Amino acid sequence: MSPDSSRLGRITVLTNPASGHGGATHAAERAIAQLHHRGLDVVAIAGTDVDHARRLVEGALDRGMDALVVVGGDGIVSLALQVLAGNDIPLGIIPAGTGNDHAREFGIPTRSPEAAADVVVDGVVETVDLGRIVGADGTQRWFGTVMAAGFDSLVTDRTNRMTWPHGRMRYNVAMLAEISKLRLLPFRLTFDGEELVTDLTLAAFGNTRSYGGGMLICPDADHADGKLDVTMVQSASRAKLVRLFPTVFKGTHVELDQVRTARASVITVECAGINAYADGEYVCPLPVEVSAVPGALRILRPAR
Repeated sequence: MSPDSSRLGRITVLTNPASGHGGATHAAERAIAQLHHRGLDVVAIAGTDVDHARRLVEGALDRGMDALVVVGGDGIVSLALQVLAGNDIPLGIIPAGTGNDHAREFGIPTRSPEAAADVVVDGVVETVDLGRIVGADGTQRWFGTVMAAGFDSLVTDRTNRMTWPHGRMRYNVAMLAEISKLRLLPFRLTFDGEELVTDLTLAAFGNTRSYGGGMLICPDADHADGKLDVTMVQSASRAKLVRLFPTVFKGTHVELDQVRTARASVITVECAGINAYADGEYVCPLPVEVSAVPGALRILRPAR
């Protein structure tokens, strides 16, 4: 870590207007006002969709910036990672989404845009790992938190197909529907070349500890160790799976008999008919190779 943020001058702020049910725009206004107050030169951009936002960021990079600050949830962070991975430009986060798992990992305030903006000015730059997904279909994607495959990706598939109800309730209804159809899924995995063929409910591959708004699915993951933590759940019992979910918020699920863990730098994941999601976003169908890439991102976080 280094206190490089003290030398920041020109900042690009990217907003996802849809984040936080529209609250990101207000959060951006407050954060930008604070950054101006702290003496920074701010260029504000807002994408109408993912492709538009990415083009705006790439154009801003060409013009030059000292940091990219994103306002929104993990989706807009994910977009920034695709551009900043392997780049020297640090990433700042003004959390304004529903999950904010990147912000949680790095101790960035989630309730005050002004406090998060102060982290951009006063914080330190930490160099951290990113996850990298390469799909058999040619997809390549960076991620910061967790890649998920299995039951939780089936729930997200169903949620995305639904038009009603709205908000978190849609996810809950989709989860109940998938629990009613619960079955073990045939996975084939390799961990740094060691093969494991097993039936699982779900598998999660964590560069960081949490996904889904604070669920500590990989509670011992370290974002700077060059490895991914893997959590594998093996339960065909609906009742046991329902009882397991509350323990995930504490990270104590890894102590249960139906859960096992692993740690590796490069992992291959196969399971027919299952999609991979990372940072809450659809990536591609399995099979994939997922790996930890050391030092791929520089991020602004509070000084300890």
